[in-house]
Amino acid sequence: MKASYKRLWKLLIDKDTKKKYLLEQASISSFSIRKLNRGENVTMDDLGKICMAYI
Repeated sequence: MKASYKRLWKLLIDKDTKKKYLLEQASISSFSIRKLNRGENVTMDDLGKICMAYI
């Protein structure tokens, strides 16, 4: 089953934020962003970093 990151992309749009900014703020790799774009699984560590960047 593919993961859905639609809520994350909606959050970025609502906050008028670019994916590059997310990459820098969450300190995740561009490879992880590409995996998120494709709906593939990413590590819990990366998801945790994204959550901490937006709290």
